[in-house]
Amino acid sequence: MISLTSPVRTRAHGWPAGAKLGALCVASVGLFWVSDLRIMLLAAVLTAVLYALPGRGFLRFGLRRLWPLWPFVVLILAWHLVTGGLAQGLHITVRMLTAVALANLVTMTTTLTDMMQVVRWLLHPLTRVGLNLRAVQLASAMVIRFTPVLAHKGGALAMAWRARSRKRAGWRVIVPFMVLALDDADHVAQALRARGGIEMDRLS
Repeated sequence: MISLTSPVRTRAHGWPAGAKLGALCVASVGLFWVSDLRIMLLAAVLTAVLYALPGRGFLRFGLRRLWPLWPFVVLILAWHLVTGGLAQGLHITVRMLTAVALANLVTMTTTLTDMMQVVRWLLHPLTRVGLNLRAVQLASAMVIRFTPVLAHKGGALAMAWRARSRKRAGWRVIVPFMVLALDDADHVAQALRARGGIEMDRLS
């Protein structure tokens, strides 16, 4: 598994995780509240500036994390172009890219441990009704950790197909990709069982 935290240290790495996640929530709500495309473009430019401030290394690392969004951008713009609503498609695309970029920025400057501590603090009151915080933390951490791993394996499958055929991979790699995902899940489940599983939190 690979970490999503940027290897390039910035000032934001030392900021409290709760404050960054709170600011992300406010910014995301603001993006969906704004309807003016000019304001959306300004928000996108400011987000790009935040990526560029720490240097080229940080910028390249962040752009690589955003690159998998290009199929969604093409699909959204193509659909709205066909339906005659290109302006709306641009609005949706800019909003999506800006929101994901901001979330990615928080992830790049926050360790997984710090984020899980915030999640634990937020969900702690629910332990009174039987919520297992250990299970929630583990599930959240696994989603964050395994998403780039599965994306990398999907890219490797597509490259392997192109090396053996002139046709586009398309739906043909879906089944082997699902098998890989299930195999990884089975290995993780066996590893968890070997370590005693997930113990229920004891209520104080």
